[in-house]
Amino acid sequence: MIEPVVKEKLTSKRQGVNRFLHTRGSKARFTEPIKKTRIAEEVADRIRTLILDGTFPQAQPLPSERVLTERFGVSRGSIRDALRILETIGLLETRHGRGTFPHELTVDRLVAPLASVMTSQHDLQDELLDVRRMFEPAVARAAATRMTDEDFADVQRILDAQRRKLKTGQSAIVEDTAFHAVLARSTRNRVVVSLMATLNDLLVESRKQTLKHKGRPERSLHGHEAVVEALRRRDAEGAEQAMYNHIDQIADLQRRSGDLPADPGK
Repeated sequence: MIEPVVKEKLTSKRQGVNRFLHTRGSKARFTEPIKKTRIAEEVADRIRTLILDGTFPQAQPLPSERVLTERFGVSRGSIRDALRILETIGLLETRHGRGTFPHELTVDRLVAPLASVMTSQHDLQDELLDVRRMFEPAVARAAATRMTDEDFADVQRILDAQRRKLKTGQSAIVEDTAFHAVLARSTRNRVVVSLMATLNDLLVESRKQTLKHKGRPERSLHGHEAVVEALRRRDAEGAEQAMYNHIDQIADLQRRSGDLPADPGK
């Protein structure tokens, strides 16, 4: 974690840039040298934090490698590796002859690197499923009382398309994603729609992998059918429970397939 920083002007031969300082009493000192073994990753994390809090604004280039080397107390090679990491995930861009600039921050740029990490880190996948258990049953509950006939028709069309693809052995990842997006839309809450879109973005890679597992497409379809049946009855509690069961069943299947750590409670 990066410690609190305050801003002060740094001057270089080219132009002024923000200075980041720790303060202790009347004596100010620069960020303490990093002693962790994964130096480049730690530097990248600190720079990312400074971009997010506005210390390094989009309109100005980052300080030079020499300045960053001095301020972080690491080698120039570590600084270059850190910048390369941030450029790879889309948080930095190099403009020829002008320097390295923070990229405009969008949901896609923040979500994409996290989604790629989730495919290989089981603990993050497990935590994402935990978020789904908290969020999506509540979405289904609200959708049951707020959805229009048009919304329900869209859900039914998606479900029919999912059945057809299952019969022919095709991937139904588009329908799987669309099903949850339509339920979010049915809540008539723009924040819910936005949160679900972000959640679906995070789930793309996971769905690509898990839908290949034996039994996973069938489980997904059956889970959706149970939710739709509750929606048909306008049964808010039933829709909530059906969605919770759906996510829990998928989590259980992923554990059996080795994609998630074993649940000690089961």
